[in-house]
Amino acid sequence: MDRLTLMETFVCTVETGSFSAAARLLNVGQPAVSKAIAQLEERLQTRLLLRSTRGLTTTEAGQAYYESAKRAIGIVNQADDAARGVSAELVGKLRVCAAVTFARLHIIPHIKQFLAQHPMLEVEVMLDDRQIDLLEHGIDVALRMGNLDDSSMTARKIATARRLVVAAPAYLAEHSVPEIPADLAQHEAVVYLADAGGAATWSFERGSTKVSVTVHGHLRVNAAEGVRAAVCSGVGVAIASEWMFAPELANGAVEQLLPEWSLPTIDLWAVYPSGRLASAKARAFTAFVQEIMAGAASKTAVLLRKE
Repeated sequence: MDRLTLMETFVCTVETGSFSAAARLLNVGQPAVSKAIAQLEERLQTRLLLRSTRGLTTTEAGQAYYESAKRAIGIVNQADDAARGVSAELVGKLRVCAAVTFARLHIIPHIKQFLAQHPMLEVEVMLDDRQIDLLEHGIDVALRMGNLDDSSMTARKIATARRLVVAAPAYLAEHSVPEIPADLAQHEAVVYLADAGGAATWSFERGSTKVSVTVHGHLRVNAAEGVRAAVCSGVGVAIASEWMFAPELANGAVEQLLPEWSLPTIDLWAVYPSGRLASAKARAFTAFVQEIMAGAASKTAVLLRKE
């Protein structure tokens, strides 16, 4: 096994925390990973990993080697990308992770265009509302919204959306239309549990005025699809990103309430495995999504101005 492959196997083992996890990510057998680590330790004449019932830990030499090896692998990958050139064909597999509703509305409908641009690329899209471990699942890039709790992750902000108060015409036909944020306290609210932990207090701004309203409702939902279904069927009002209800805002199935008041915005991030430079494939996909969302933002802004 060549030196670079040994280094990549070692780095992957440290980052995943076990031989078996590294083997799954590298698509090799676990004995091959164990043999590579042993071969590397023999070549360096030093112990890099300590094995115990609790898992693997790096020795002092192993930690130093890990940090140097990770930088070296990044430099090699950058050199490969530079040699291929920006117009070089992307080849191989790209694994992407995104929230179910966001991907269904904004990514999957455009994926044909991305595949047409890169016909030698195979894309696997994992739809999951959870913030899964990218290394464990072999994810090249994940699309995540909101605040990033883990500051060690490599991330790039690619879009920002407004949050809106929305309701279906069927609901508004049975209830008074709120004129100020305080009116929402008298309405039935559909609370999204994934949004700030399912907070039942919504904060608004208009100019220099800031107000917070505690809302009440009989339904709390932990998935965006559930919020969409509840609002569209007239259960109540909800706060959601303009991305979540883009089709319904366009066709009138859902209406924006209190348009003169603003709520905290929400960011979309491209997140890469911790400690790794983004691959050319991941960067190309990130740029593609950024372009999609810029176009979506322009369409939504025009629509809401008309209203």
